[in-house]
Amino acid sequence: MTALVLETGSSYGCLEQERLALQHLEPFFYHLRYGSNLRGEEVLDCCRRKAVKCDITTRRVTTLFLGFGAPNRYYSNEKLYLNASLFLPFEELRNLHLQGNEIAGCVENEGFGKLSKLKHLEFLDLSLNAFNDSTLSSLKLCPLSNLETLDMSYNEVTQFVTSKELHMLRNVEHLFMDNTPLDINFLQSIGNLTSLKTLSLYNCSVAGTLPTKGWCHLKGLEELSLNGNGLQGAIPSCLGNLTFLRYFDISNNQFTGNVASTALTNLTTLKFLSLSNNQFQVPVSFESFANHLNLQILLSDGNKLVVEPTFFQTWSPKFQLRVLSLSNCTIEEHGNPQLPNFLYYQYDLRYVDLSYNNFGGIRFPDWLVKNNTRLEELYMMDSSIEGHLFLPSHPNYNMTVLKVSNNKLQHQIPTNFCSVFPNLQVLIISRNAFKSNIPPCLGDMRQLTILDISHNQFFGGIPEELAMSCSLRFLRLSNNNLSGKMFPAIYCSPELRGFYLDGNNFDGEMPHFSPFSSSVLQALYLSDNHFSGKLPIWLWNYTSLLILSLANNQFEGPIPIELCKLVNLYFLDLSQNLLSGTIPSCSNLQDIKHVHLSRNKLSGPLSLAFYGSSSLVTLDLRENNITGKIPDWIDTLPALSVLLMKANQFHGEIPVQLCKLHSLTIVDLSQNKLSGPIPSCLSNLTLQPRGEKSDTSILSFMFTIVEGVFAEMGQKIYDLITDKWKYFANEFPTSRLLPLNYAEVIEFSTKRASYNYTGNILDSLSGIDLSCNQLTGIIPPELGNFIEIRGVNLSHNNLTGPIPSTFSKLKQIESLDLSYNNLNSRIPPELTELYFLEVFTVAHNNLSGPLPDRKFQFGTFDESSYDGNPLLCGPPLKNSCGEGDSPETRTASPGEDEEDGFIDMVDFYSSFGVSYAVILLATGIVLYINPYWRRAWFYFIEERSTACYFFIVDNLRRLPCFRRNI
Repeated sequence: MTALVLETGSSYGCLEQERLALQHLEPFFYHLRYGSNLRGEEVLDCCRRKAVKCDITTRRVTTLFLGFGAPNRYYSNEKLYLNASLFLPFEELRNLHLQGNEIAGCVENEGFGKLSKLKHLEFLDLSLNAFNDSTLSSLKLCPLSNLETLDMSYNEVTQFVTSKELHMLRNVEHLFMDNTPLDINFLQSIGNLTSLKTLSLYNCSVAGTLPTKGWCHLKGLEELSLNGNGLQGAIPSCLGNLTFLRYFDISNNQFTGNVASTALTNLTTLKFLSLSNNQFQVPVSFESFANHLNLQILLSDGNKLVVEPTFFQTWSPKFQLRVLSLSNCTIEEHGNPQLPNFLYYQYDLRYVDLSYNNFGGIRFPDWLVKNNTRLEELYMMDSSIEGHLFLPSHPNYNMTVLKVSNNKLQHQIPTNFCSVFPNLQVLIISRNAFKSNIPPCLGDMRQLTILDISHNQFFGGIPEELAMSCSLRFLRLSNNNLSGKMFPAIYCSPELRGFYLDGNNFDGEMPHFSPFSSSVLQALYLSDNHFSGKLPIWLWNYTSLLILSLANNQFEGPIPIELCKLVNLYFLDLSQNLLSGTIPSCSNLQDIKHVHLSRNKLSGPLSLAFYGSSSLVTLDLRENNITGKIPDWIDTLPALSVLLMKANQFHGEIPVQLCKLHSLTIVDLSQNKLSGPIPSCLSNLTLQPRGEKSDTSILSFMFTIVEGVFAEMGQKIYDLITDKWKYFANEFPTSRLLPLNYAEVIEFSTKRASYNYTGNILDSLSGIDLSCNQLTGIIPPELGNFIEIRGVNLSHNNLTGPIPSTFSKLKQIESLDLSYNNLNSRIPPELTELYFLEVFTVAHNNLSGPLPDRKFQFGTFDESSYDGNPLLCGPPLKNSCGEGDSPETRTASPGEDEEDGFIDMVDFYSSFGVSYAVILLATGIVLYINPYWRRAWFYFIEERSTACYFFIVDNLRRLPCFRRNI
């Protein structure tokens, strides 16, 4: 973070006192010690240090760049207490940068008050340090007669307004207190700083209504930022006193009222006005700003646009905007929704954003492009545009970004599109209803870097001209009706990074040679097509790949071991193909987070596949033929959140190492051959939803791929107006331009069906499915610790014992399936406290006793939830409980086991066993004595065995657990 020195052609050394002072400062600031250009001469000539700037004539030090000069303190939490006297030898010092050094104060009697002797000091930056109320006294800012700019941002000072420091700053012209906790009293007390021209209070937690005293007395104020606080109510009329105000930002607060009735209408000197994300009513005519001759940037996103009646008279504004943003507004209709009328009179616009508004089916405003020949960026995403994409007849040579996605534009792209926008760099027209071939001329647009025409109805093949475009970095043709061969020629762009053809009708085998000239390909989407053949060997040479998605095709053969060469891979999806063989062991894929290999023909044990992949979040191996045990090394995947192994041939016990994966939220081990008990240590897992910690909805790393594409965009717009570009950049982060995202999709069975979960829903999902295995033993009561879980399925096993009453703690559960086991005893009445339970079944067990009260969710469950338990009684079952046994009145008598139902199960099993042995013995004696009966008996057994065999085979095909394996 050091700034570069503007060096002169010769060196004359520096004053001895300044050279020694720099040596005394070296222990505190890294830049002074290691930031020099010439190691041999740095001691003799202060001005050759990167952290120092000198006067070109006198060679006296005028600037010290000491910001972020002590990086080790960030790791050790060590605070710096500075001796301000060390700066006194620099008598000509004008600028002192001390930001980001964890300075907590000064040593005793050596505070910053000493700097008052530096008569030329104009700029002092103390931001991003560790000042707080307890260390404020050591700051001791004495009057600095020439100090113009003071930056105290990003500290923890809350009582600054009550100290004497405020009075000491009466000559300061520019004061920055961003991200410093303040209260409303600061605005009331700051009126004494009559020299202020700039006041920035971004994100300072200032709450309440704006006072009418103090800040309104700063009549010389030119720039004021109150962005990101908790201010509310109406803007006070005293704002009209600030007649020199040029820059005014009150965005991201809770201000209310009609803008046309505020003092904003009197501030005719404004050049920059941001009202975004408040609760203002903004008349769509903007007539209240008719006299704002200087207004050039107007931002009013996230407010309420008020549409005047149709008879409202149009007007001609005196201002000519360069930047207008009205995105994401609600429209209060007193007439038909419409674009602001004043736009018809704008001729100097450079940036326009009207996205996410319901303009009621308007046509594309070609007149806006025609009138504003300098327009560079136009955004109208999801703005209810419909019909043809009308274009002006004359070209616009300045347009670089056009984004009109998610509308109802139809028919074809106009034939003159490429000639109207010859210098377009970004074109995003996805999610419309275009229906035509892809215009070949798009490949002739030599500046085009991002092209997204996905989710339309384009048909035909890919024009060869598009493949020959050497400027493309991202090409997205997803979800259209394109067909034929995906590689009409080699894609010649050396900078191609994202290639998206998923969701089309391409077919055939992959070529044996690489179709890409680019060596920096990072995202390849070919899923949901009809590709066949083996995975091409050239694919594994693209070691820069971050995303590889080939799902839902007909690829066959093994997954090559060369997969391990993709060391930067983040997302891998080869699901729903015909791939066979074993999964390669790629322990070197340390950055991989999501692996989808489901619905293939993969076989063999897991071996060491993905062993030690510490970043792995999703592992989906469903519906293959993988054998062996669940590996003990599963605990080497500490970040694992989703584990899907459904419908394979895993056997053995569930490993206890699974209990160490504390990030797990979804576990599906159903339809395997797992045996043994359910580990009680699974209770160590909270199975809590990922919430904000999830990174699977939007792959944020995609933004880092393309940020260079937009590095120059926007800067040139605002530079035409003011040198405060950083404020405009905060309002328009480059990531909003990007169409590049990937939604993680997880299939999980719950509520008796399989569903695909994605986005925010996935972030709140958690569940465990161990159904259709051979698990034995009791259900561990500790599973009741899954207090955030949404679904539990333990059906079709051999579990015994009672239903744990601890399940009553599963307050978020929506689906609980314990059917087809050997559970006994009574259904715990406490389960009626599960208020979100939608699906509940305990069918085909050995449960007994009265059912829980029919209240809350249990009042919605019918007989099917309890089928196959003949000893259960009470509504909604037809068999009623005996007298005194109703759910409401039955109580256990002394010595009676409440869990045993109506009869003593020990006596029942004993008597049944004795009777069975007697009958079996008598039958054997009779068959031994009489040969005729013996032959008849064996013939009967043979006939019945054949009939039972075919009966079982026919019925097993209908069972969900065995449907795949038969």
